[in-house]
Amino acid sequence: MNTQQPLDIQAYLQATVLKRIGNRAVRKALEENRRLGIPNVYSHNGELYYELPNGKITQKDPFNNRDMPRVE
Repeated sequence: MNTQQPLDIQAYLQATVLKRIGNRAVRKALEENRRLGIPNVYSHNGELYYELPNGKITQKDPFNNRDMPRVE
């Protein structure tokens, strides 16, 4: 039996607006990364996938051999 109270309409509408804003921000970031030649990183079923600037999808980390500080 479901014991959760239904979401009121105002909360639902606000959630849809926030979701739309978040989705647009993600699309914009993905497009900007492609424009700058930065690989996009995705996670699916706990596995990381990298979309390279040429459109190829790989699981090999393209950042592995870079001379940049790693964020822990």
